[in-house]
Amino acid sequence: MAGRRKTTETSNFGVSKREGHDSSKFYSRKLYYNNKGDVSVGSAENTVPPEYVDRILCKSSQNMNELPDSCMHLAVTSPPYNVGKIYDQDLTLAEYRQLLKAVFSEVFRVLVTGGRACVNVANLGRKPYLPIHSYVIADMLDIGFLMRGEIIWNKGSSAGASTAWGSWQSAANPSLRDTHEYILVFSKGSFSHAASTRQDTISKEEFLSYTKSVWEFPAESATKAGHPAPFPVELPHRCIQLYTFRGDFVLDPFCGVGSTCVAALKAGRHFLGYDTKQEYVDSALRRISKEDMT
Repeated sequence: MAGRRKTTETSNFGVSKREGHDSSKFYSRKLYYNNKGDVSVGSAENTVPPEYVDRILCKSSQNMNELPDSCMHLAVTSPPYNVGKIYDQDLTLAEYRQLLKAVFSEVFRVLVTGGRACVNVANLGRKPYLPIHSYVIADMLDIGFLMRGEIIWNKGSSAGASTAWGSWQSAANPSLRDTHEYILVFSKGSFSHAASTRQDTISKEEFLSYTKSVWEFPAESATKAGHPAPFPVELPHRCIQLYTFRGDFVLDPFCGVGSTCVAALKAGRHFLGYDTKQEYVDSALRRISKEDMT
């Protein structure tokens, strides 16, 4: 008879492997007391109305009344940064957070139990520095999301030749130059997504790479994409491969020129996008049409 594999458990100095790891000792500590854990909020999945399958809607995602509860499997988005881009409003920080919270409350409603939300954000300013990602985390937790982790997107050399050093070669007032953004990852109700007979499409090499907390790939050219702040298709591609099965539904509530929708189409998933500017909706539809014909 083959020997039974010995499981590991949390120790004072950690462990070197995770096969069959028993982490109950860690999660029973006071650090996790009263923290919201993996709870069930119902497992029913509703059907997306056919007229909204693989569509981009020109409207605000603060009200997605076209969609029933619990019908989307993943949301991937990068919200507007409220810094003066041509699509931005001039909102106070409180108003900006209220806008995002309204949208993400709707995202929470339409996600299935175990559905995930991946939010790409950058922090802003220097005087003072605004940690936008921390505000988004606080508001997502307040909505009811469970946080899974955060990914550092290291944009490296493609992040631009910024010269915002502050005081040059002086301790008087040097400034940090951000070459990274965050991808914040959340779940609704449960950390697990029921697999059943659904098909994964991620390769072994992709899984080993995408489960690391630092991702490195270049930023997208604003001129090429036709949008002031696009994210590359690679970003939603990784999220889609890691967090969905073939045929799942992917939502982008701030769709822009459709990078998430293109990534979903390439991966054999369905998509639904929202944007309030018709010119971006039209650009996204053209990109999708080109992808559909290849």
